[in-house]
Amino acid sequence: MTDGAAYLEVSQEQGAAFFGSPGEGPVVMLNLLRFRETADYTHAPDLAPPAPVSGAEAYARYMREMLPLLNRSGGEVLLSGTSANFLIGPAAEIWDHVLLVRQNSKASFLAFASDPESMKITAHRTAAVCDSRLLPISAD
Repeated sequence: MTDGAAYLEVSQEQGAAFFGSPGEGPVVMLNLLRFRETADYTHAPDLAPPAPVSGAEAYARYMREMLPLLNRSGGEVLLSGTSANFLIGPAAEIWDHVLLVRQNSKASFLAFASDPESMKITAHRTAAVCDSRLLPISAD
């Protein structure tokens, strides 16, 4: 069940719980993304395109710039796509984009996410997304 709040960043508590929990192997991140109608670059005006773009366009730019860094870190996109409605789940909960990203370990994910170049590029994601979910999945 959702609480109606938008989720855009990892909370300190959730980050500590994830990185502090056992597990050394690969991790797959399930990303559910809802885009803004118009990307909001107020937090990073130096990265804003000359004319307004949609959230989907800003996210596409984020992925184009981020993919080489992700691949260099040992990560890979397993799936990137769209979906309409849940087959099982709330009919009103609609996501614009679904992404599965694999990293070799939590440590490699943290190194990738905290890299200064990666952090700068993430401003495009921030401009693009109005709500998201990120669910780490470990193999049994």
